[in-house]
Amino acid sequence: MNIGSVIRESCARIPTAYGEFQLCLYRNSIDDKEHLALLIGDVAEGENVLVRVHSECFTGDVLGSQRCDCGEQLERSMEIIGDHGSGVIVYMRQEGRGIGLSEKLKAYNLQDAGHDTVDANLMLGHSADARDYTVAALILQELGVRSVRLLTNNPAKIEDLRRLGIEVIDRIPLQPQLVNDNNRYYLMTKVKRMDHLMSIDQPLVGGGVLGRTVNG
Repeated sequence: MNIGSVIRESCARIPTAYGEFQLCLYRNSIDDKEHLALLIGDVAEGENVLVRVHSECFTGDVLGSQRCDCGEQLERSMEIIGDHGSGVIVYMRQEGRGIGLSEKLKAYNLQDAGHDTVDANLMLGHSADARDYTVAALILQELGVRSVRLLTNNPAKIEDLRRLGIEVIDRIPLQPQLVNDNNRYYLMTKVKRMDHLMSIDQPLVGGGVLGRTVNG
């Protein structure tokens, strides 16, 4: 089955606090977005490659927002892959679980009015999670990655990548820090309503405790 194609358009060296990566920009036949791969080491024909498929989050990745754990997951993934000496971060341009930045900000306002992240998306006419990992799978295939150890807490992401032909042989958890009321309810929603695999029985950073009051 032909699910589309990607073209690696350009790459450049990116020195970071976690090591020297190559940043590659991809164009594709599925959407008009410029998706990215941040890689270190030789991953061609690689088995058991450390991989993070990360969806863009301007507020978390760039501004350091404490409403989510996205920026923390990105930095931790860079650290793990940098320490290992090889791996790939596929950076998908699908803001706000695929609804875009404008709609995401509207969802934030609904969350401030008392709705959780799932209901906020649904109230705006979107699905709870509108992301698509087809381009991510194509990028990993273009890089020659044979099998992956996926840095994720999201079982649906594993299932989607496997359905798209990526051999996921292991899951590496990314345990978030609970820092305040802004992100703890967000993380509880991920566990309760989206079946994310993480512990929320831990002290809040800076004091206090968040008890596990949800199923999942």
